[in-house]
Amino acid sequence: VQLVESGGGLVQAGDSLRLSCAASGRIFGYTMGWFRQAPGKEREFVAAISWGGGSSYYADSVKGRFIISRDSAKTTVYLQMNSLKPEDTAVYHCAGDQIYTNWGQRTNTLEAWGQGTLVTVSS
Repeated sequence: VQLVESGGGLVQAGDSLRLSCAASGRIFGYTMGWFRQAPGKEREFVAAISWGGGSSYYADSVKGRFIISRDSAKTTVYLQMNSLKPEDTAVYHCAGDQIYTNWGQRTNTLEAWGQGTLVTVSS
């Protein structure tokens, strides 16, 4: 499985940005999602979406501001980030796994990871 992120960049606080993750390989049944890692901090869960796209869940820190979605072909996952804050600055990584639940506790066991895309939010 290969995951390739895009869409990162430098924005100002309050702006919006949309990240994309293109998946290829044996992804049938894959839950897809996003993590982020700020400088000097551990990688943290952001959001995940089920294979069919009908279910999703978010970290409390982004709930109500970020929206995760995936296309009908199920090969691309998006993270729409609104009302960005300086504390959202991080490298955002796409991830994939056959299991939908508990991604926040499974950072070290998820099956596939992308290289990440940097999001910088200036104040």
